[in-house]
Amino acid sequence: MSYDVIISGAGPTGLMLACELRLHGVSVLVLERLAEPDLTIKAGAINTPSAEAFYRRGLLPRLAAIQEQNMAKFMAFLKSRGADAGPRKPPPRFAGHFAGLPMSGDNLDESDPDFAGHGPADKVGFIMQSDLEAILAERAAELGAEIRRGVEVTGFDTSDDITVHTNGESFTAGWLVGADGGRSVVRKHAGFEFPGTPPEITGHQAVVEMTGGEALKGGWNTTPTGVYVTGPMPGRILTVEFGGPPADRDAPITKEELEKSLRAVSGVDDVTITAVKSATRFTDNARQATTYRLGRVLLAGDAAHVHSPFGGQGLNLGIGDSVNLGWKLAGVVQHRLPEDILDTYTTERHPIGAWVLDWTRAQITIMRLDSHARALRKIMVDLIDTTAGTTYFAKKISGVWQSYDLPGEHPWIGRSAPDLVLADGTALGDHLQAGTGLLLDLGGLPSTVDDKRVPVLRTGCPDHEDLPGLLVRPDGIVAWAGGDGLDEALSTWFGPATAGA
Repeated sequence: MSYDVIISGAGPTGLMLACELRLHGVSVLVLERLAEPDLTIKAGAINTPSAEAFYRRGLLPRLAAIQEQNMAKFMAFLKSRGADAGPRKPPPRFAGHFAGLPMSGDNLDESDPDFAGHGPADKVGFIMQSDLEAILAERAAELGAEIRRGVEVTGFDTSDDITVHTNGESFTAGWLVGADGGRSVVRKHAGFEFPGTPPEITGHQAVVEMTGGEALKGGWNTTPTGVYVTGPMPGRILTVEFGGPPADRDAPITKEELEKSLRAVSGVDDVTITAVKSATRFTDNARQATTYRLGRVLLAGDAAHVHSPFGGQGLNLGIGDSVNLGWKLAGVVQHRLPEDILDTYTTERHPIGAWVLDWTRAQITIMRLDSHARALRKIMVDLIDTTAGTTYFAKKISGVWQSYDLPGEHPWIGRSAPDLVLADGTALGDHLQAGTGLLLDLGGLPSTVDDKRVPVLRTGCPDHEDLPGLLVRPDGIVAWAGGDGLDEALSTWFGPATAGA
């Protein structure tokens, strides 16, 4: 069978990409090695750009329902530890931590303009990766994507089409996207360069049943022998040891291994793990493909970049890749956009991936056990416990700083579009669910503008009466905000005028 695009990997990155492609009617086959969804505990939150992407695709209500369930579990965890479990609400944005140093919301300057204009996306963040995968799989199926599980990609051939070989049959497609994780078969087979830095830690994350756990401190804890975490969900633990990477990443994880690690880093010898519900190992191996595209093969998510999980960036980085790539690849498949538009996928996403790698490397540096690292950590504790420090780190972790280098003088250009409240009572995000982008006429465009390449909405915006209009790309990025350059922006991101006639 032949498809427009084959995606290897049905994690959040691959599923989100499938949804984005199907919005444009592109035929998609998702091949997943595992026979069942992976319920191993992984990421536990989404950042602002991810929440905005889901909001703009109409998925926020589903995520909000999951968040409510997670908050109930969090309250139960607090109550089990004797803490005040009174009425609470999830943090308004992904605050997180830096190298295990928590940030207090009391120090956050919420008047910072980078925190403004995100609309309902600000209210959702406490989402587990397994829950997100389930929502995206459901949505991809609703949109008509074909998902085959238990089908492992073993290689591929490129000629006029790409023939993808699996542990069973073969499939053909015009394009192949590797979203198959850090040890990507697609990346290796295609020959992408993948430079970086080697690992120096062994990390474990698990959900367990245990006795003696009341002696463990809640939250993030730095000890003379490593780092450990308990919570925010009942039975969740995380340990970090600095004795090098694990000898065998693929060996089954036993309760004895987890118990030994937890005792070693916590110093609590009486804690005993009696059952393991979910467990995974991780390291701080940090590598990034030099390009995200070789011909008709592309990479996204962990296949394009790997790093430690500290700061919760990996899941969000992959969602950002998918939202950036999906509409561009669909435009090329349908001959609405030139093939070189795909080069902007690397130029826009690679710098953000490189930042994430350095962000995680910096955290490893101050988590080390040596006296120099511990001295630097003390300074970081003082810095984070200030309004300026907390605000800086929260902005970085939340992703509100992210932007692309696009032509134009307006400060919104290249950034995520603010969720403007329009004169007709709608919000800007309400008009982006079809993934087509939007030319918003706020009264400053000629009445003759009736472009066929992108929907045109004529309304007003009481809060920005001086703004003539906005051109918003399908990924929610502002490409034009008044002045010269509208025709050029339309041609760049939506194709030449004749293509939409």
